[in-house]
Amino acid sequence: TVHADAWNGLQNSGHAAEYCEGCHTDNSMGSTSTVEGGWLTTGDERYYDVQCENCHGPGETHANNPQASNIPLATMAVGTDLDSGCGQCHEGTHHPYLDQWEESPHAHVVESAAARESCAGCHRGQGTLIAWGENANYVEKLSGDPLPVVCGVCHDPHGEAMFEGQLRFPANSTSIETQLCSKCHNRRPEPDPGSSHGLEPHSPTHGTENNERFCAACHVAFMEIVDPATGEFVLESVGHNFNPIPCLDAQGVPLPFPNECGLSTADRGYFGCVDSGCHSSEQSAASALTAASARMEFLVEELHDLLVIVDPNLSEPGGEIDPTNPTFTVAEGAFFNMELAEFGSEEFGTNTVLGSTTHNPFLMESLLISSIAAVEDEYGAILPRVSGTDWDAELKAVLERAPVR
Repeated sequence: TVHADAWNGLQNSGHAAEYCEGCHTDNSMGSTSTVEGGWLTTGDERYYDVQCENCHGPGETHANNPQASNIPLATMAVGTDLDSGCGQCHEGTHHPYLDQWEESPHAHVVESAAARESCAGCHRGQGTLIAWGENANYVEKLSGDPLPVVCGVCHDPHGEAMFEGQLRFPANSTSIETQLCSKCHNRRPEPDPGSSHGLEPHSPTHGTENNERFCAACHVAFMEIVDPATGEFVLESVGHNFNPIPCLDAQGVPLPFPNECGLSTADRGYFGCVDSGCHSSEQSAASALTAASARMEFLVEELHDLLVIVDPNLSEPGGEIDPTNPTFTVAEGAFFNMELAEFGSEEFGTNTVLGSTTHNPFLMESLLISSIAAVEDEYGAILPRVSGTDWDAELKAVLERAPVR
């Protein structure tokens, strides 16, 4: 791992400084122990690199008298208010992993569904590790206080360099079962008539094999940010707010969620769109997103107007769109696709922009066009008007625009 060669990594970086040494050597930084020692105390070369004690603390007591009660366990908890854990080193303007993580939804998943056992596999750090077959002991393992999606959930601190970034699972796999992000971010992307939530998507994902880094290409984009007025270094953004097109402050620094700003390159950062190789420039990405979003919003409104006529209560019990009725109707399928297009927010501008439009606009546009056509065919007798649009031609046009997969 990189930790095992941290000292040489610093010395070969070209900008080694004494104040960096605390994070490139073995000492009390990172562990819950208050015992000082290691490189910072002795300056002894045997404390080069990040070793066991950085995370676990001193092991002499356990080595001299091995008992379960004195095993030096590492902590999984992270936070800018803590003086232990991964964040004690992985923070700051040059590697703000912790700082940006705290601004991300991953840091707040326990605020929603962690208390429900059925949701623990993705909304409780301890539950995710269990679901993924991780049995190692750590300080918070048996705690009733749920961890969010902390560093140690996605990254294996002991892992061999099998996957980039010491990830527990590959980020570039085409398998939904093994690709790291999709192990949680792929819940109910298709309607399930047997589920009480069958008419609502939950954490759907789409993608293409043309993008070799998959989710990470856009959601974990690295970018050196300099002040536009002075050209001075401001931040090495490491993408751990997981926002593909974040709103920016006056210096170009990504702002925390929620992101409520315009779509121009002056308002948002599109560097992930360029870094992924999908777009030649930030401006081309912004232009494509603006055009696709307007088209998506038009189709969603068209479908919504039809569904309100078919069932004025929409997803409330009763009528053609009824989640309590096991019979799956055309209107329910169309409603699910409409919700898929709007997934992510109650506001048109955010949900269609950051959701379906960004991930796979050709798929989503095709679903909406097909849904409108199906509703008109199925319920034409009760609709006061049918658009008269040749939806087959519209669908053909979308497929002709779509890149070859």
